Amino acid sequence: MGGRREVAVSTRKLTKKYGEHLAVDGVSLTVRRGEVYGFLGPNGAGKTTTLRMILGLVRPSGGSATVLGRPAGSAGVNRYVGALVEGPGFYPYLSGRDNLRVLARYRGTGDDDVERALERAGLAARAGDPFKAYSLGMKQRLGVAAALLGDPGLLILDEPTNGLDPAGVGDMRLLLAELAGAGHTVLLSSHMLSEVEETCDRVGVINKGRLVAEATVGELRGAGGLRVRAEPVSVALDVSKRLTEDHVTAVDGVLHLRADPGRAAEITRALVAADVDVHEIRPVERSLEEVFFEMTTDEEVAR
Repeated sequence: MGGRREVAVSTRKLTKKYGEHLAVDGVSLTVRRGEVYGFLGPNGAGKTTTLRMILGLVRPSGGSATVLGRPAGSAGVNRYVGALVEGPGFYPYLSGRDNLRVLARYRGTGDDDVERALERAGLAARAGDPFKAYSLGMKQRLGVAAALLGDPGLLILDEPTNGLDPAGVGDMRLLLAELAGAGHTVLLSSHMLSEVEETCDRVGVINKGRLVAEATVGELRGAGGLRVRAEPVSVALDVSKRLTEDHVTAVDGVLHLRADPGRAAEITRALVAADVDVHEIRPVERSLEEVFFEMTTDEEVAR
């Protein structure tokens, strides 16, 4: 898309301390209107605390957050925001439909809106059952339906696929695509990296309270690398190490080079000049999962 999109959510050095524990450490992120933004991080990294500050549910220790151009938690802004943060809480003996009707009154919407939200969340067939009889996945669907009430322009969803079976995860992916296509903005935290890779426009990665990356999925994955089958392997390994500044590994006789695939011809010529027989050289792409674990475990490995 051309031009710069308007900003839906922005945080600047957002910080939260609980006693001596620094849960969120100077997070600055930007979510643009109309995009699906994936917020990733290991358990305990600070994802939920950040989302709660963005929603005005937790007061920050430092920094600031704006939502739809207004300070987070300010009067009137939540009318345009739908949220599912942590486990959804509902009246156990009311049906899913009646629980949503209670919330709809606060939203100022009617029964038609309730039925539309149930349908979009895939819960219409079980809407008459009491909430206490719902499975974890059904409870999660009802939480998503509650977030959809009033058709808010911004949705903040914390692990919306938690407890869903594979079919439910697929349904959620389609719903997110539908919402984005209709112009909604979605800020989504998730541990389902494959779903984020397929669904999100941009991604922020948080680790130990700090935002360590913010980019498109393609930018995070980078240029990928090269897979090389060549003999003798020992000579091919030495040549490849010189060419890639030691960014190469050998697994079962196959070399994996962290190098721009555009260098394939150059690397082939160097191998052939060293009397190496090159049987295969082809580009490979890094998955978001590989990048995520690199970003969130390197610090631990270094200790």
